[in-house]
Amino acid sequence: MKDLKQLATRLMELDDRLAACMKCGNCQAVCPMFGATHMEGDVARGKIVLIENLAHEVLRDPKAVAEKLSRCLLCGSCQAGCPSGVKNMEIFMEAREIVYTYLGLSVVKKMIFRILLAKPKFFNFSMRVGAPASRMFFWSSKDEQKTTHSPLLKGIIGDRHIRRVPVKPLHATVGDLDEPRIGGGVKVCFFPGCMGDKFYVDMAKACLKVFKHHNVAVYLSSKFACCGIPAVSSGDGDGMVMELKKNLDLLKGKDFDYIVTPCGSCTDTIRDWWPKYAERIDASAADFFKKLSAKAMDINAFLVNVVGVEPAEPRAGATTVTYHDSCHLKKGLGISKEPRALIQANPDYKLVEMKEADRCCGCGGSFTLYHYDLSRQIGQRKRNNIVASGAKVASAGCPACMMQMEDVLSHNGDSVLVKHPVEIYAESLK
Repeated sequence: MKDLKQLATRLMELDDRLAACMKCGNCQAVCPMFGATHMEGDVARGKIVLIENLAHEVLRDPKAVAEKLSRCLLCGSCQAGCPSGVKNMEIFMEAREIVYTYLGLSVVKKMIFRILLAKPKFFNFSMRVGAPASRMFFWSSKDEQKTTHSPLLKGIIGDRHIRRVPVKPLHATVGDLDEPRIGGGVKVCFFPGCMGDKFYVDMAKACLKVFKHHNVAVYLSSKFACCGIPAVSSGDGDGMVMELKKNLDLLKGKDFDYIVTPCGSCTDTIRDWWPKYAERIDASAADFFKKLSAKAMDINAFLVNVVGVEPAEPRAGATTVTYHDSCHLKKGLGISKEPRALIQANPDYKLVEMKEADRCCGCGGSFTLYHYDLSRQIGQRKRNNIVASGAKVASAGCPACMMQMEDVLSHNGDSVLVKHPVEIYAESLK
């Protein structure tokens, strides 16, 4: 960091928030990282101690500090169960930004956060070229989940099993939408997120099908930038601001009642992080995003609480499905009943609960890129609980969780499909 005065100010502000931690250790019982490694440095309390000495540690060995701070899924389990109400997520995000502002982001990260994710035209072009080309490097895993893997790229992505990237993303299929309200009814801004637009396209299409069925008008732009959570969780606040500015241009002046996403991480970011980082733009942007955050809704909650979708009795022989509570949805937004109600609205499915439904699946967004082996180790516990439930389908309200579950289920040769709750509900609509 060039401005040492700014560094000192931010460190002092961070110190004020650290004081609430009593070092009680309650976070150990719920931390998925600690459950896998049993290392004190991997639990929230250990990181708080590290951050308390951040000024000294950053100057002594900034790369080691960055590595230790990266060993966190940002699942929020520690924060949700903290008796002192310590805002661990804010603290860890701020600490990462301080460290990486001091260290400097790598060229690769700058390209990802400030060019690829902040410039939709470039991202869309890259995917248009890259999706067909990826077929040369990714081979079928020959599994129930229809994933692929790449021995050629193992050194970069690990032995990861992922769905084949669709050749045609959502924006190339439906384009821009700005539908008129139907009979003065509800209108939403549909924010599919990067995963919905480019990877889980069928899931995003299911959202549009459901909106149409319920006469919900839609505003959708093919030029939306990323929500920014990959940037901010990697310590790049400037990258987040760049993405915010792009989305501000596309959202300001538009008429809609809610901004709805099929991704718990996007919803959580829009509600809690957009207003915070908009303050770095100007007062007008901060005011706009503060008002917008009140309109942010997860699609499960929107369909159940606004549209009024209700559960139905399962038919005889209904397919069994179990639901995983994604961390950002349940711990961040308090949404747990609504996805289950949406699943149960399709009588061809019967919901069966898995053990530890709200325990982190181990993805953690960029965590799984930096620490794939650990991510998969944590994910194995989720896989075991899914299989033990006896369900034929596993569901989650977050595409990143879906990707993680598909990976671990595929590696174990399990015949369990993975679907978003909205996909399950959409199947019941004619």
